[in-house]
Amino acid sequence: MQAQTLVDFKANPTTDGWHVVDDVVMGGRSSGKFELTEGGFGKFYGEVSLENNGGFSSVRYDIEPLKVTPQSKIHICLKGDGNTYQFRVKAKKSDYYSYIIPFETTGDWQTLEFPLTDLYPTFRGRKLDLPHFDQEIIEELRFLIGNKKPQAFELLLASITVVD
Repeated sequence: MQAQTLVDFKANPTTDGWHVVDDVVMGGRSSGKFELTEGGFGKFYGEVSLENNGGFSSVRYDIEPLKVTPQSKIHICLKGDGNTYQFRVKAKKSDYYSYIIPFETTGDWQTLEFPLTDLYPTFRGRKLDLPHFDQEIIEELRFLIGNKKPQAFELLLASITVVD
């Protein structure tokens, strides 16, 4: 089994390459932020608003093209707030759709494992009639919250690893 660490905030404490994308790009009023905590974690937090047809906040991380296989799995060490989030990847940054998998947080530290083949394609909240993830590279990682309700949120990230 081979593992490649993509993100480890303790070993590399920086937010370089991370960018918040909220529904304000479509006129909404949600506001997310991303920063490092004193404890050495990436913290994605803010408020989701439904005003002006809004309803989501996300944080993306652009990576150098990463070769993956059909057996590749993503391991994410995180601590959520009890809200449901989505983990998303794009094979190419220029793709209009993402491959996603929703996950529940418990309020405690969790290590989640997602086989890439479990991620399904969506665009603007709609599932597409395309195969589940079957690509050979990944160029973008993203976390999104959009549960069709106004809510505060906070997601702490420790590490993200790809395991073959």
